[in-house]
Amino acid sequence: MSNQSSNKENSSNRLNIPEARAAMDRFKMEAAAEVGVDLKDGYNGDLTSREAGSVGGQMVKKMVESYEKSL
Repeated sequence: MSNQSSNKENSSNRLNIPEARAAMDRFKMEAAAEVGVDLKDGYNGDLTSREAGSVGGQMVKKMVESYEKSL
């Protein structure tokens, strides 16, 4: 891995609006609670792939539902 690709400044998963970080973190915690995953503030590298996937899947499900309601 090149030094540039590991640099946090060049990360492709950063948010364009810095203020959105807190909102996304709250959204992630809410989704985790809904699927019964004990998510902590900070490092969560001890989650299983199944747990992490269920949180991400719940987030996508809620985003799709929100978009469909706005139509």
